[in-house]
Amino acid sequence: MASGKEIRGKIKSVENTKKITKAMEMVAASKMRKAQDRMRAARPYSEKIRNITSNLSQANPEYTHPFMVVQDQSKKVGLIVVTTDKGLCGGLNTNVLRLVTSKLRELEAKGSKIEAVAIGNKGLGFLNRIGAKVVSHAVQLGDTPHLDKLIGPVKLLLDAYQDGKLDAVYLSYTKFINTMKQEPVLEQLLPLTADKLAADKHTHTWDYIYEPDANTVIDELLVRYVEALIFQAVAENMASEQSARMVAMKSASDNAGNVIGELKLVYNKTRQAAITKELSEIVAGAAAV
Repeated sequence: MASGKEIRGKIKSVENTKKITKAMEMVAASKMRKAQDRMRAARPYSEKIRNITSNLSQANPEYTHPFMVVQDQSKKVGLIVVTTDKGLCGGLNTNVLRLVTSKLRELEAKGSKIEAVAIGNKGLGFLNRIGAKVVSHAVQLGDTPHLDKLIGPVKLLLDAYQDGKLDAVYLSYTKFINTMKQEPVLEQLLPLTADKLAADKHTHTWDYIYEPDANTVIDELLVRYVEALIFQAVAENMASEQSARMVAMKSASDNAGNVIGELKLVYNKTRQAAITKELSEIVAGAAAV
């Protein structure tokens, strides 16, 4: 059995760890509220641009943007992996990377090669470990997503698809459901299908007045639409990260409290055993005299 001094040292160590996890829990709770507000603020823009893009795609059937053309010649697939820069957020990254691994195996079984873009340190490290071809990456995004930092890395895959070098582009991230639940998602980003563009099923459509012309407007709008999807995915992932970290740190603090209680019980038993032993020695010595 460990001595009382060793047990006191363990108790002190766990108490220090509990202070750290409690502080991290409070910081994550503060950041979580801001991340959720930022994510919800971006949703109306995404929904509106989805509706406008849906109307434009149906109002101009004679023009098909390259993003909506199905290609199956290159045998290459693009993959955008959105993860966190930091750890200590439970199984958030593990769940989405497990989904990515399953998709990679499926694509490789079909003979497709992968070109990946990593957003976040954890995803970049994972893709490098498995030997995937990482064409670009964006890390150290901070607590606020900035579109200008995301456009450059992602544009490589968008341009490659537009040039016919990729058959499809997939986007994986963690979708925010609520504070206690985050869902890993892997969805097809390109080619854009009519079902994906149509957020609401309408029996009627309408057209717009274009300036300078319909093709230019649709070209620009579809690029902005894809960028909005990626920005929304990063915002959802950041909100999920802070929620998962808060829950993980709360669990760690609770577990630390349980460990401290168990160690104190062991310490008291050890101290009582030492006192009993000393009393027994005193009694035995008195009896011998």
